[in-house]
Amino acid sequence: MRMTLRQLAVFVAVAQEGTVTKASDAVKLTQSAASMALADLEDGLGAPLFDRLGKRLQLNDLGRFLLPQALEILGRCEAFEQVAKGELQSIDLRLGATLTISDYLMPDLMAGFLQLQPQAHLQLQVGNTRQMIEAVNQFQLDLALIEGSCHIPQLQSIHWRDDELAVCCAPSHPLAKLNRPLTPQDFADVEWILREEGSGTREVFDTAILNHLEDANIRLTLGHNEAILKIISGGLGISCISKLALLPMLNSGQLVILDTPFWELKRPLYMLVHRQKYQGPGLKAFMRFCDEQPD
Repeated sequence: MRMTLRQLAVFVAVAQEGTVTKASDAVKLTQSAASMALADLEDGLGAPLFDRLGKRLQLNDLGRFLLPQALEILGRCEAFEQVAKGELQSIDLRLGATLTISDYLMPDLMAGFLQLQPQAHLQLQVGNTRQMIEAVNQFQLDLALIEGSCHIPQLQSIHWRDDELAVCCAPSHPLAKLNRPLTPQDFADVEWILREEGSGTREVFDTAILNHLEDANIRLTLGHNEAILKIISGGLGISCISKLALLPMLNSGQLVILDTPFWELKRPLYMLVHRQKYQGPGLKAFMRFCDEQPD
């Protein structure tokens, strides 16, 4: 058979987008041309690459096996073309970040990288740790910066830096007014305002605190740090959240940190990449830049 790069590009786009219509926009082809390219590829292989579920196409076992190889072929061809054109510094990256990282670390990180590589094009997708892991696993992202752990064998977690969480509340909260060292028993009856399950922040809370407070009263769970901070600064409950997010309200006196040396609240942050994904010069340059940044 003689498969073409266009057929591979359509295959990858359909795998990432889920429909031929969206894939055709991604590869800048008409819908009929994209459908024909995919059909020709499957005919040449002698087997389908997708299960058809109405208008949606979902990778079958063969498609999942071939997707990493198609991505690597396209990645190497792109690098080959850039070298031929003298565009060694051309960089186009799809990045992901969990909420805390995207709010408090990613803006400076992306701005600093773009100062060194002004021609680079960076796209950022934001979600919780579980969502970022899924996006990298499906090859929808080149790299994700995450707060939580990942145990999927085909994904590589590279330690990037450390972050520290803190238990915090409003200065008017009863625990903030105690004139003695706190103990775990002091938290038996408090109301917690926490991040949602699947977030790296919640993973730390569940591991470090919930194991010691089996009957913890989790009053409310929210998907954004800012919403949590506004609620607890108004006097409702306490939270466990990254010090990166706390700093503005600590400086303004709206929140205080409770001293909890009996809980280990430090956590690693990771760069997450797919082991089977081709790492071109642009991706390697961004990962190297992340490593070089001070904590």
